[in-house]
Amino acid sequence: MTTKNDNDKPHDHSGGRSDGRTRRSMMLAFLLTSVFMLVELIGGILANSLALMADAGHMVSDAAALGLGLFAMWIASQPHTERRTFGFHRAEILAALANGSLLVVIAFVVGWHAFWRLSANAGEVASGPMLVIACIGLVINLVSLQILGGHSHENLNVRAAFLHVVGDALGSAGVILAAIVIRFTGWTPIDALVSILIAVLIFVSGWRLVRETVSVLLESVPRNLDSDALRKDLIAIEGIENVHDLHVWTVTSGFVSLSCHAEVTSSDVSDSVLRRATVLLRERYGIRHVTIQPETSWIHEELEHCCSGEHEPLPSLRRFLNQS
Repeated sequence: MTTKNDNDKPHDHSGGRSDGRTRRSMMLAFLLTSVFMLVELIGGILANSLALMADAGHMVSDAAALGLGLFAMWIASQPHTERRTFGFHRAEILAALANGSLLVVIAFVVGWHAFWRLSANAGEVASGPMLVIACIGLVINLVSLQILGGHSHENLNVRAAFLHVVGDALGSAGVILAAIVIRFTGWTPIDALVSILIAVLIFVSGWRLVRETVSVLLESVPRNLDSDALRKDLIAIEGIENVHDLHVWTVTSGFVSLSCHAEVTSSDVSDSVLRRATVLLRERYGIRHVTIQPETSWIHEELEHCCSGEHEPLPSLRRFLNQS
């Protein structure tokens, strides 16, 4: 019995030039976010604005997400070893999970402080500095989104950072609204109410990210792939009678693997059938890391028969297995 894999030759699963552009984009966004994070935090303290400080706290998570993402991308680019045959690709998924978890924690912290401020008299809020700093923050966030937007669909880790910045941009817009309301009406509770809204936005983004990364770690079938349709497409190939033990999972963003057993009509057609199956999976489903084990129907039946522990394989099957 033989195994067919499209990785007969070692190759790199990193994106090469694409990964280089992604790293540069992440680095630029990291620098912009880190610098303005300090400006917004100091401004929030001076203006006595919880909404501004909450937004600064979110920018701390942005910077952490981008920094962790850069570190994970560097680790993932390291070559595989005999012990870690898939390399360090899962480092990106672990970083994305950490980022999502951080978002959820920040959401609860901001929400708690906002409810505390609503129940206590937090004093006057300097709406002027608050408005200026929030406007600058919104511009910084929009620039970062433009930088990261072209890469957010390629990499789950970049998407994590992108979601951080989206939430922060919405938060900056909320702070601007709060500053305008305070400026013209003097109603300071809007500051805490906007903080609660920011917390909700942060929580939703973080929870979605955690859910998606956990799905990858559990080796679930990718959401955009229908395993039943894939199985039917394989069986429709001339020479394949059935497909079983089908497994499809994501190693890391853009790196989907598949393995299965394919019952073929005869061992003579195995090579041509496997070539057609590999092309189908690559062109229709975008799966390049494929392992298919061909087996004729009678071999499959005898293996199931003998694996029950009740019977020994037939002599012909023993000879076939020994020759393989």
